Amino acid sequence: MAEPENKYPDNLPGRYYVDDQCIDCDLCRETAPKNFTRNDDGGYSFVYKQPETPEEEAQCKEAMEGCPVEAIGDNGE
Repeated sequence: MAEPENKYPDNLPGRYYVDDQCIDCDLCRETAPKNFTRNDDGGYSFVYKQPETPEEEAQCKEAMEGCPVEAIGDNGE
């Protein structure tokens, strides 16, 4: 389960975030490309845009539920 205290500082403030358990599998970026992107230097994903539409919200939730290491949380700021 993702922990807010371990989230990457790259995450845009808001409900969703990625923490340091991320293994850079690309699932979240494929599932919700408008909300997740990659930190190329660190080799991990992060939230660069919080969801603004019901479609984006559904995609973020799907990415969170599909994350193989549970690195995505939905209890951010």
